[in-house]
This record gives sequence, C-alpha cells and structure tokens, in this order.
Amino acid sequence: MSDREPPRRRVPGPAKPPSPRKAAGGGGAGRPGPGARPARRPARPSRPRPPAARSIRLGSPRPRLRMVSLALTLVLVAFVVRLLQVQAVDASAYTAKAEQNRYVVHTLAAERGGITDRNGVALAISEDAYDITADPTMFNRKQLKIDDGPEQAAALLAPILGQDQADLLRKLRPANKNLRYVKLAGRQTPEVWNQIKDIRAALTEKAAKDHSTVNVLAGVFSDPSSKRVYPNRDLAAGILGWVNADGKGGGGIEQQLNKQLTGKDGKVRYAQSGGRQVPTAGSTETPAVPGADVELTIDRDIQWAAQNAITEQVKKSGADRGYVIVQDTRTGEILAMANAPGFDPNDLAKADGAAMGNAAVQDVYEPGSTAKIMSMAAVLEQNAATPLTHVVVPNRLHRGDRLFSDDVDHATWYLTLNGVLAKSSNIGTILATGQLGRTQPQANKVLYSYLRKFGIGNATGLGFPGETKGILAPAGKWSTSQQYTIPFGQGFSLSAMQAASVYSTIANGGVRVQPTLVRGEEGADGRFTPAPKAKKTRVISEKTAKTLARMLESVVDDEQGTGIKARIPGYRVAGKTGTANRVDPATGRYRGYTSSFAGFAPADKPRITVYCAIQNATKGSYFGGQICGPIYKQVMEFALKTLQVPPTGAKPANLPVDFKP
Repeated sequence: MSDREPPRRRVPGPAKPPSPRKAAGGGGAGRPGPGARPARRPARPSRPRPPAARSIRLGSPRPRLRMVSLALTLVLVAFVVRLLQVQAVDASAYTAKAEQNRYVVHTLAAERGGITDRNGVALAISEDAYDITADPTMFNRKQLKIDDGPEQAAALLAPILGQDQADLLRKLRPANKNLRYVKLAGRQTPEVWNQIKDIRAALTEKAAKDHSTVNVLAGVFSDPSSKRVYPNRDLAAGILGWVNADGKGGGGIEQQLNKQLTGKDGKVRYAQSGGRQVPTAGSTETPAVPGADVELTIDRDIQWAAQNAITEQVKKSGADRGYVIVQDTRTGEILAMANAPGFDPNDLAKADGAAMGNAAVQDVYEPGSTAKIMSMAAVLEQNAATPLTHVVVPNRLHRGDRLFSDDVDHATWYLTLNGVLAKSSNIGTILATGQLGRTQPQANKVLYSYLRKFGIGNATGLGFPGETKGILAPAGKWSTSQQYTIPFGQGFSLSAMQAASVYSTIANGGVRVQPTLVRGEEGADGRFTPAPKAKKTRVISEKTAKTLARMLESVVDDEQGTGIKARIPGYRVAGKTGTANRVDPATGRYRGYTSSFAGFAPADKPRITVYCAIQNATKGSYFGGQICGPIYKQVMEFALKTLQVPPTGAKPANLPVDFKP
C-alpha cells in the first residue's frame, strides 16, 4: 500500500441563506443599506389544530396488594397452625390412629385342658378348629366394585357355616363402617375352613380370567382355634357338661372348673395391608398357656355299666327319669354318676333341654323308705332300742290328724326292730322313733339333729353347678303330719347324691366322707396337683354303724325282706328299698312314685355303695325293690369285678325279723 494519504472527500455544508440584497430585487446582489427595513417572511398557511386527548388517571395499587397479602398470610398461618397441630400437639394421637389402622391384634386361643377318668381314659378333648372371621371393609363397593358383595358372600357362607343368611349379612355389613374384624363362626372343623378356601380359590381363579367376576370371599379369613370333643358321646355327659359357643363351660365339670380348663389366651400383633399380613413389617406374639388337664374320680367302665342299666330300666318302666350313683365308701370318691335320659354334648342342637343337667345332684324329691336307715341310726345311737327290741305293728296307727298304714294290708305284725327295717314298716318306724324323747316335740328335735348330721339340708361338698341342698324344715316347724311322716322318708326332700352319701357313711363305720368327683389337675408344666383331701365327719359310732349294716343284710337275705332281688351270689349285701309318693314338679301335687334302692357291699367289709332311683314309673311295677333292686345288683356286681373286690367268705348275721308273742 502507498503511504500517501487518500484524498479527503469534501462534505458539502449547509446551504447559505440568500443575500438580503438579492432577495430585495434589482437583480443585484448587494447588501442592504443602512436603515433598510427587513423583508417580511411570508405567512405560513394555518393548519387546523387536533382536538386535545382526554387522559385517564389510574388508582393506587397499594390497597389491593395489601388485601391479597393479608389473605395469603392468613392461609399460610392456617396451614402452619394445622401443621403444628398434626406434627406437634396431636402427633401421638394421629400416630396411634395410624398404628390402629395398620396393625391388627388377634387373640391366640389357649387350648382347653382335657378331662379323663381315674385311669387316664379321655372323656373330653380339644381338637384343632378354626374361627371363621371377616374384614367388613373388604366387602364394600370401593373394594369389590359391586353393591351386593355382602349379600353374595352371606349366601355362599350360610349353608357351609350352618347359620342364618340374615345374621351373616349383619356381620358383613355392620353399622360401624370402620370395623375391620368380625367373627362369623367359632370353632369350625378343618373341613369347613377347607371348603371355604376352595370356593375362595375358585373365585380368584375365575376373576383372573373374567374381569366381570368378583371374588366376594376375599375378605374371609380364619384364626386357629380348638373344638371340644367328647369321644364317648353321651357317656357321663351329666358330669362333664359342655362348652358353649364362646368356649366357656356351660354345665358340669366344664363349668365348675372352667378357669383351670381354659388356660390363658395369647395375642399376636402384626401389620396388615388389604387384609393380609405384611411380612416385612414385623410382629409381636404372646404365646397362649394351655389349660390344665383334669382327672376325675369316675371309672369309665363302671360309668358305662351304670348308665346302660338305668337307661334300659327307665325305658322299660316308661319313667320320667332315673339316676345311679356308685361311690367308694372309704374315700368318698364317685366312681359313677349316671342319668337317664341323657344327651350328647357333641350335638347340643338335638339335646333335650330338660336332660342337659345332672339330675343326680339337682333333682330334689322325697326319698321314702331308704331314709328309714337314718331313723334307725338315731334310735340305736340314743339307746332307745336294739335290733332285737320287740315292736308290735298294728294294721293301722292313728297319730295326729292322720291314720297311717303300711304299703301292704296286713294283720298285726310282731316284729323286731330289725324286722321293722327288713319289712319296711312305716308304722313300726313311727313307733320306734317315738322313743327318742319323752314327748313328740323332743323326739322330733333328736331326729332332726341326726338328719342334719347325715347331710340333709346341706350341700354335699361337691361344689357342682346347680346342686341342691335338699329341703328340711326345722323340727319346731314340722306340721302335725310331718312329725310322723319324716321318720319313714316323707315330708322332707334330698338329692340322689345325698342319699348315696348316707349309706356310704354307714358303710364307712359312721364317718361321713365328703363326696368328690375330682382327683387332681395336671398343669401346663406337667405337674400333677392332687385335689384337697375330703372332709371327714363322724356322724354315729362305729358300733352303731356295724349294727345297721347287719340289719340292712336282713332286707336282702331274709325271705321276708323287701330287697331280695338285690342278692349277689357269694357276697354279703346290705341294702334298703324305697317307694315314696312323688311330688309332680309341674303341679306341686302328689302324682306317681319315686322308686329307689340303696346299699353297699360287702356288707361286713364295705367297699362300694350303689344308689338307684327312678321317677314316675308308669309301666309294670313301681316298687323300689322290684325295679331298682335289679339295677343295684347289676351295677354292684360289675363294680366289684372291675375293682377286683373278693367276697369276704364270712357268714351273714341272720338277725331275727319277727318274734312270737
């Protein structure tokens, strides 16, 4: 490039105004002279001026901003307050609600203890079962997408559970919409639960293929439980009782020892979602403690023999009911207590409500002539007479406002006191007990005291549910007729258990041993705890008891005795018949008879007491010796063989029954 600067371009300046002179004329371009007037500028043409625009003045935005700011502040303050309430003030309450909705607590039912006989034979056991439960919230429209989910589920479950469909519907659609747990049925067999599971699985499979199908049983579940089972069906049902739907004893030993048998329930707590356990959320469990096993004093085989005998005789006699009690005379232990008719505790739906108790301890009735042994005990103990004392028994005896007779019409009997008992004379008994005091009121008081000693009017000590004390008015309140009927067993009442205890007292040398049904309990730790020892009370002297035993032999062995059908070959048997007017429980009036037989064997070395009573026999004979004597023999023979009690081999006493005037 050349170092020479490029030529500068001239930029034209602004045009100069024309000279005044030239503007003035003459064609010359001279300057105006002094004093010359300047030329006027030509006037510009006037333009119309546009109209002035109207201005709008805006208001101040500050008030609006203040209002918006205040509203936002209030909203934020409300959120902050609520947040503080939820996270700080009520945090524990909301946490508890969340835990309640998330976690489920179920009870682990304790296994009920078993009941066995004295030899360990099972009489009542518990088998695996299930409580059928449901989550009602899983049956609503939100879960199932249908309106009649509870109705469909109830229709499917009703025939399986054997329940009314309407009852199930009320449980599946409760008033409390937040309820998460209901029990539909308790203690169902595994077969029942398996049937429900099969239907639920089939519905689930069908719903997977056909989306229009709904599994209405998805909210049905089960809790492990147990069911009471009685392997021997109706055997000893009156003793055992039953277990109700809530798992509690409803009668008998099941009720009496319910606390020991029940044990202690446990609990399990776990997180759930959609009605199912969340495995990863953890759980806590308190194990259940099983109930104690109870060992009874009864012998299953002897119980079977007694129950079979009384059941057949009640049917044969067309009677209302009957009972047989077998007792160990030395220990007071009950070896059998049978009732007829009975019931099957496995199937309470078919049971007769009137037969679902234990009539042998609950029925109260007038005993009749079996009670004469207590009158004879008082006469002998008070030295008012001896077995050989002569008693002249007329055909009729007028006492008070009544004319008394014996069961059979007869001429004057010339009997010994032993003969009065052997022939079961009402008149002879009235005459004998009249010797207990100088006056009849004094004699009444003495007899009353002995009846009380033998346990009449008192509980036996069994502690059995519904047990009666009997009815015995104080001696001062005995009516004119009671003064003479009570000695031969009318005018007061007792139970079969009390009657058996009277004869066991005589068999045990005059010492009353409180009857017992329980030998002991075996706890969850395997330790056996024996039952408390039975209370013993002396009622009469040993001498009097042995004398009474010999007198009772005459009832069975002597041909004039009323109990010859109770004889057992090879054994010395002591016994007494009874036939009493019976008070009808429905009307309160006398109707029919109470037939009975009581005794023990061997008579000279007693081991077993058997008592039998039949209420209102309507077919054949109603005399105690005729219909209860054979039962006594049948049951006593079986018990002696079962317990391997040998005959003593001693000869009977053969006390005289009558005398020649």
